[in-house]
Amino acid sequence: MHTIPSHVVDTHCHVIANDSTLFPITTPMGGKQSDWSKERPVSDAGMLAAMTAGGVSKSVLVQASTCYGHDNRYVAQSVSHHPEAFVGVFSVDLVSPQSCEQISHWMGSGLSGVRVFIAGHTAQDQTLRIDDRRADPLWEHVASHNIPICVQLRSFGLAALATVLERHPKLTVLLDHFARPDLEGGEPYPAAQGLFELAAFEGLYFKLTTHNVRDAKLGLATPESFLKRVVNVFGASRIAWGSNFPACSGSLGEQLQESLAATQSLSASELEWIYSKTAHSLYPSLNQIQGLAQS
Repeated sequence: MHTIPSHVVDTHCHVIANDSTLFPITTPMGGKQSDWSKERPVSDAGMLAAMTAGGVSKSVLVQASTCYGHDNRYVAQSVSHHPEAFVGVFSVDLVSPQSCEQISHWMGSGLSGVRVFIAGHTAQDQTLRIDDRRADPLWEHVASHNIPICVQLRSFGLAALATVLERHPKLTVLLDHFARPDLEGGEPYPAAQGLFELAAFEGLYFKLTTHNVRDAKLGLATPESFLKRVVNVFGASRIAWGSNFPACSGSLGEQLQESLAATQSLSASELEWIYSKTAHSLYPSLNQIQGLAQS
C-alpha cells in the first residue's frame, strides 16, 4: 500500500442513476450504451462510499456521455444532493446552435465545467472535428466566462486541438486521458510527439487517469518513465489525477493505488499538484466544499 496524500481530488469519475425511469438511457453518444455503465454502474451514494473506502476527499463528476449523452440531470442532481463532496462537469453538443445557451443553463444549475466528446473507447463521431468552425461561439463563450472545458478525443485529433488553442488563446482546456497516446515504443515516446508539442499552450491541462497508468505498462513503456517525461514537459501544475471510475475496472481505491505506484518517484510538491492543487486551481468551486473526512 502506498501512502495516500491528504485531500485527494478525483477529477474524472462517472455516476449512473439507480432510477432508469427518472433518468432513462435514451441518447448515449454513438447510439450505444457503454458496456461499463451496464456492467458496473455506480450511483452517487455508491461514489461516496467508494471515495470514503478509497481515500478520495473530493470528486469531479464528469457526465457519462456514453450513457446519457447530453442529458446532464443526474450529474446536476448528484452535486446538488452532495455539495460537500462533489462538483460537476456537464456535456454539450460541440456544434449545436444552442450550445452557449445550454452552457449557461447548466452552469446556472450549480455545475462547474463543461465537456465536449469527440472520441472515446466505445463511441466516436467520425464526422466531427474539434476545430469545426461551427463551434467557435462555444469556445468564445467558455473563454470569456473563464469556464474550464474538458476535451475527449484521441491522438489523431491533437493537431485540430492545437488549431482551436491558436484561435482561442484564453481557453482553459483539460485534455482527458492525455488523449490516450501510443506509449508502447517506450522512452522517448516518439509516437506521442504530437502530444508533447502542445506544451507551448499554457491554457492546456492534462488528466492523468487509470488508462494512462495501464497504457504505460505496455511494450517498452514504464509508468515511471512516462510520468517523468510528462512532468518534465508540461509541469505537475498542469496535470491532475482522475480515476475514470467505474469506467475503468477495479475499485476506486485500487485505481488510486495504481496511480500512486506510478508516481512514487515524483517529488512531494509534484504529487501535491497532481492529486490536489491542480484540480483546485481549475475548479475554484472545489475550494468551497468540505470534502469527505479521511481516516
